[in-house]
Amino acid sequence: MTRRLIGIVAAFTLAVGGSLAVAAPAQAATPAIEITKVYYDSPGADNRSKASLNAEYVKLTNRRARTINLKNWTLRDKANHVYTFTGNFKLAKGKSVVIRTGKGTNTTRTRYWGSGNYIWNNTGDTAYLRNASGKLIDKCSWKKKGKGYTTC
Repeated sequence: MTRRLIGIVAAFTLAVGGSLAVAAPAQAATPAIEITKVYYDSPGADNRSKASLNAEYVKLTNRRARTINLKNWTLRDKANHVYTFTGNFKLAKGKSVVIRTGKGTNTTRTRYWGSGNYIWNNTGDTAYLRNASGKLIDKCSWKKKGKGYTTC
């Protein structure tokens, strides 16, 4: 009787646990903001011109059903070059923003790091996205030069 009761409890526990896992929303596993593309090797010669620096970029996409304020969120590489979102920068649901390495005028779709040097290593690097509390939200890595960009 005791074995049978233990078996029934074990089966019930497994069934409940399994149903909870299935019932969990798929959205919970997806980061709120994802790094969706890194263009780490701008086309043409690496001459540090404005056009060349700005052709190197990271694209972030909001995967949530609501607008997210990126104020004080950071984007960084392995060498700890850091871009910080200042002010109340809000990224609407389903929208993307591109962070370009060089200089320019910030808009709702494009932000500029303001660097006079390249940030992303062509032969391998990692882009890290952290929220205002410093929690890692997403990362994207590449190991060798390929097409000059990677999708994450």
